[in-house]
Amino acid sequence: MNPARKRMLRLVVALSAAVVLASALIYTSFSAASPALTPTQLVRQAQGGRSYQVTGMVVQGSVHRSGGVLDFSVEDRAGGTTIPLAYTGTVPDPFREGREVIVTVQKQGGQYVGERNSLITKCPSKYKTAPAGEKQNY
Repeated sequence: MNPARKRMLRLVVALSAAVVLASALIYTSFSAASPALTPTQLVRQAQGGRSYQVTGMVVQGSVHRSGGVLDFSVEDRAGGTTIPLAYTGTVPDPFREGREVIVTVQKQGGQYVGERNSLITKCPSKYKTAPAGEKQNY
């Protein structure tokens, strides 16, 4: 076989393999992503035995601890649907009523149970709108 043709064949095979691997990586990245649902979306879509990430504001007066279980409710940012959660595991320091959280939950019967150590508290300063006329630094 001609050496120039050999090089061209190797190049085509290597580029084809690179395209296949890149396509597999992109497919895996997008199929594994699971967006966080609001409580309203969770109530509509939740099926028993599946895990979901839910995001919302911790409802004022809903946080209670009994033994190792932290019970609290989460509602949509704009208010509306509220869901009660039972959570066990590490609780971040900034967790409190009125803060936005993300937690992985499963529907078990009529209750939502948080996956152990999946609670994340969002930083409120990143999500507030700056007053009119104030310069924002990014």
